[in-house]
Order: sequence, then C-alpha cells, then structure tokens
Amino acid sequence: MRAETAQDAVRRRRVFYIPGYDPIHPRRYRELYRKEGAAQAEISGYTLALRPKPKGTGLYGWQVAAEIGGQAVQADVEVLVWSDIVRESMDGSIVATYAQLLRTAWVYITTGALRRLMWLRKGPVIAALYPVGMLIVQALVALGLAALGGLILARGLEAAAALLGVMPGRWSGFAFWPVFVAGTVAGLRWFKARDGRFFAYYLMHDYAFSARWGGANPPALEVRMGAFGDAIARALQADVDEVLVVGHSSGAHLAVSVLADLIRTGRVPAAGPRLSFLSLGQVVPMMSFLPKANRLRADLAYLSARDELTWIDVTAPGDGCAFALCDPVAVSGVAPRDQRWPLVVSAAFTQTLKPETWKALRWRFFRLHFQYLCAFDRPGDYDYFQITAGPLSLGARYAGRQPSKSRIDVPASKYTSVTA
Repeated sequence: MRAETAQDAVRRRRVFYIPGYDPIHPRRYRELYRKEGAAQAEISGYTLALRPKPKGTGLYGWQVAAEIGGQAVQADVEVLVWSDIVRESMDGSIVATYAQLLRTAWVYITTGALRRLMWLRKGPVIAALYPVGMLIVQALVALGLAALGGLILARGLEAAAALLGVMPGRWSGFAFWPVFVAGTVAGLRWFKARDGRFFAYYLMHDYAFSARWGGANPPALEVRMGAFGDAIARALQADVDEVLVVGHSSGAHLAVSVLADLIRTGRVPAAGPRLSFLSLGQVVPMMSFLPKANRLRADLAYLSARDELTWIDVTAPGDGCAFALCDPVAVSGVAPRDQRWPLVVSAAFTQTLKPETWKALRWRFFRLHFQYLCAFDRPGDYDYFQITAGPLSLGARYAGRQPSKSRIDVPASKYTSVTA
C-alpha cells in the first residue's frame, strides 16, 4: 500500500451496498456493520461510530463517522434493496419447490454449466448441490416415516380384529393410505418450517432464480437495477470524494450490470467523485455460464476495460460458497485484449483470522460467506471498514497490488455470446 497523497484522500464518501439473494430486511446489514465495525476498530486501533440516517432521505442506510490514521471521514452507507423481489420468488408451495429442483437441475446439467463450473471450484458447486440432496433426503425421510406409521396402523387394526375374532377384511389395508399421505405432508411441512436450520428451501430458491431465466434478469429486477443506477448517478453529482459500490455474493453481478449501464449512458462525470467497485464473495459464473446470460457477459467484458472506475474483487478459498480467486471476466470467456479489471485478491481467511477463530468458523459455510463484511483478527490490505469509512480511496488502497498468485483466469464457459 502506497502513502496517501492529497489526491487520494477521502473525507466524504457515499457507499452503496447491493446484497445477494436475501429476503431479510436490510437492517440486518446495519446491525452487522455496527457490531463488526466496533470489533474491527478495537482490534486495529481506530474509531468508528454509527448514527441513523435522517428520515425522509430516500434509501435505507446509516451514517458513519470514523477517525483512522488521524484523518476524519464521513460516510453515508445505503442499501440498494431487492429483498422484496427475493421474497416474492420464494413464495412457493412445497410441491412448487420440488418442481424448481427438477427444473434447476435440468438447466445446469443439460447446458453443461454444472460440469464446467466444477472445473473452477468444487466448493460452490457442492453448495449448489446441497439443497438438491437435502430436499431429496427430506422427502425420503418424510415418505419413510409416513409409510412406517401407515404400516403400524394397518398391523394394529389386524391385531385388534384378530383379538375380537373378526376378519379385518380389506379395510385394514385401506387404512394405510390416509396415514401415509397425511404423514408425508406433515413431514415435509415440518422440514420446511425449520428451514432456518437446514437452508434447503432458501438455497433452492436462490439457484432456481438464476436457472429459471437461463442467466438473464427477470423484468422486475431489471427495473430495480435501473433505480439502483439512478441512485448512484445522483451520488456522482454530489460533493463527495468517492462513490463506492459494494456487491456481495449475487449482488456482485447486479453491480456489474448497473455500473456498465451508468458508464455506457455517460452518467459518470469526468470531473466527479472517484467511482469504485468492490465485489465480495462473488458467484458470477453461476449466472454467466448459463446460455441466456448475454447481458451479463457483455457487461463483464465492457466494465473490465473501462478507466472510469476501479474494480477490486475479493474472495477467499476458505469461502466454500464463492468462486474464490476466479477472475469473473476471464473464466466467463469474455476477457477483452485490453482488460484492466478486476484486480483479484484474496482475503486469506487462514492468515487474517486467528487459528482459534478459523477453527470455530471453518465448517460454518454460510457464516464464512459473510466474513468479508466482518472483523478480522489480523487484517491485511483488506479491511471492510477502512475501505468503506477510511481516508483512502479503493484505488489508492490497492495501488501497486498484484493479483493473488492463485488467481484462476482460464476461460471455462461454454457460452460466450454477448448479444441477444
């Protein structure tokens, strides 16, 4: 990291956070920032304070006042919300979810995307297969227990008939089916009611959301992304030093398209604030490897060669839900000759977390997928809170930084078309 210059200094920053596929109210991100920011400030020796955003000022968010390295910084953080679209896509019956399972598996297998994704990283592919396997196991358990209950009732009726000296006839066998059907439904409902523990339905809806449109964005999401772009464009006209867009998980590929649209339409002023893009725990290949992801592939290729922004991509091999250290442009097969971005770097969980912390989190896959937004015991050049509320711009912070040596930049997608 180079020394700060007057040109690099940031005193005021606007931050736009685009979540992944998450149905929860954005206040969870405010509380996460508050809790983990305080922890990181204590570890790293700086001050960080949150206060509510003034009412009636539009998007949900909060304000941050930080003093880092003797420099005071003000940051306005806003969440670009699409949780309502997520909730609507998850509003399906048990039968509909199992239909999604079949449709999603069919799309990823028959297009060859699943096989090619496994060339990159097996972790996120296993994470994608998890809801399929778990839903099948849940169905088998529900069917098995229901069948057992039906058999027990039928045998009990036969035994009772024998004690009474009457013939049970065919009705004892018929008693099996109502118990079997009712027991299966009850079992499946029991599992769904506890999906906060199993995450099978949640993840199935997530992958089905991408597969249903073959890698394209549904119309409602395109409209919302247009609104995201409008909010960022307004910030680029404001009196701030940096506008930072953060895209986490599937929010990363939404940010790619939003920013590509902004630059194409000339809404990034040359004399305006620095424009920075931080993609975290990205799962871009899950979308870009699908046949109808033409828009996303075009946006990846376009954004990767632009000098209007700085794009840093941060992942970690310890995050089994992300395509760690995979250059999303290159692996999608659309890297132009003049590619500049993204700079692919590792958060290196095994190095930036204490051994005891890593041991406690290692098998908590979903928690690790959010580690990028949390405190690190031994932060290196990646510190989420210094990036979002510190005195250096994203470009200055990573100036001179080389890509991680384990970066994967080999084209792997079968589909590389960028036209509809």
